Amino acid sequence: MSFILLNSSIRTESKKFLQLAIPLASAQVAQSMTGFFDTIMMGRLGAETLAAGGLASLTFFSILNTAAGVVMGVSPLIAAAYGAGKKTRIEKLARQGLWLVLLLSIPIAIAIAHFDSIMLQLGQAEITVTLANTYLDIILWGFFPALGFAMLRGVVSGLSHARPVMFIVIIGTIFNILGNYILGFGKFGFPRLEIAGLGIASVFALWGMFIALIVYILKHQQLKTYRIFEQLHKLKPAIINELCQTGVPIGIFIALELGLFTLVTYLMGALGTEVLAAHQIVFQTILVIFMIPLGMSYAATVRVGQWLGKKNLEGIKRAGYLSIGTGAMFAIAITTIMLLFPQVIVSLYIDIQDPANAEIVRLALPMLTIATVSQILDAVQKITYGALQGLQDTRIPVLLNIPAFWVIGLTLGYLLGFHFNLGGAGLWLGQSIGVAVAALLFLMRWQQKLLQIGDGNWSD
Repeated sequence: MSFILLNSSIRTESKKFLQLAIPLASAQVAQSMTGFFDTIMMGRLGAETLAAGGLASLTFFSILNTAAGVVMGVSPLIAAAYGAGKKTRIEKLARQGLWLVLLLSIPIAIAIAHFDSIMLQLGQAEITVTLANTYLDIILWGFFPALGFAMLRGVVSGLSHARPVMFIVIIGTIFNILGNYILGFGKFGFPRLEIAGLGIASVFALWGMFIALIVYILKHQQLKTYRIFEQLHKLKPAIINELCQTGVPIGIFIALELGLFTLVTYLMGALGTEVLAAHQIVFQTILVIFMIPLGMSYAATVRVGQWLGKKNLEGIKRAGYLSIGTGAMFAIAITTIMLLFPQVIVSLYIDIQDPANAEIVRLALPMLTIATVSQILDAVQKITYGALQGLQDTRIPVLLNIPAFWVIGLTLGYLLGFHFNLGGAGLWLGQSIGVAVAALLFLMRWQQKLLQIGDGNWSD
């Protein structure tokens, strides 16, 4: 009988996890495709536009993702309140989450508006800075809705309503891509605005997604009962502080990850143009695939958080281990496919039959093999981190991130790449070892938290 009950509970948990993971992962993949198509369109507008647009886009979305990590602190808190049946607390958290979005958006948007002086001090060419600043001066008007959408996504996900997020993001992404094409190249009677057109299309898409999610919340039979948008004039510093205590470490964690990627990319460039080109092929491929474990990690945060609200240790364990196991199985399956067809993947980006690309292909294939195998451990570490967020444990993982990625991963990568002459493959191998260490440390922290909860220490 107990075996039957266990199977039933696993099936139920699997269903609820996938109901969250599939739409959240789909939304992440859709958003990553925007960057892919933007890069293609920027390249068609010329090398200078590609360089400037890539720099501006990386700057904007790095800042946005870091700030989004801060406001996403609302997700585990909402999930726990939902599990505990605390409707009033959910309302207060969501309202103050909107205040936090506003308080972050104003100074950050002002900083983005003055980023051109920083780019000049970093030695960027004047034409690059001029074009990049054109894009940034426009897209900064999309910062508030983008951050607001990230916060509301955390709210509706915490309330187990992730499916609308998927549809809104997919429609918004399609609109963004079409808008980029029409305004960037001057199609269907519109003026050719080039890089400014790409920025305008993105701003409209970000506002559209934000407004669409607000309308959904206001119209949905269950969600509208939470009255999130009432009494918005009441600022409650204590709740904002609570959101920051959970969210700021998440933002720091994301900033550390983005910073590591940026530094490794610069190191790849120091090894030569062909190495950098090969790295971009591998990274763009892995980035799209990584969006699926990232979506799973958001689902893990919600499911673990909801069981935490109910103070149900068995539910926490089941949700956490099932999330991690599902992510690992997905990563193993996709890794197997990618290892069988590496040249097909590289051929998506360049003509592998062209002798001029032979060196890039030669460099990309070993990098792709290392990165492909590494994504299994990357999925485990990311989803385990999501489960830890569900337990509102966000500070210690940041401290574990630093030695794993920045000390072990970066140091080994540098040594293997430059001193042992393994080049780009060495940098990827070092990163992969760092990922493996992070996965192990996060799993150990997960076990430690479960033991603490088992001893009755729910708040440590």
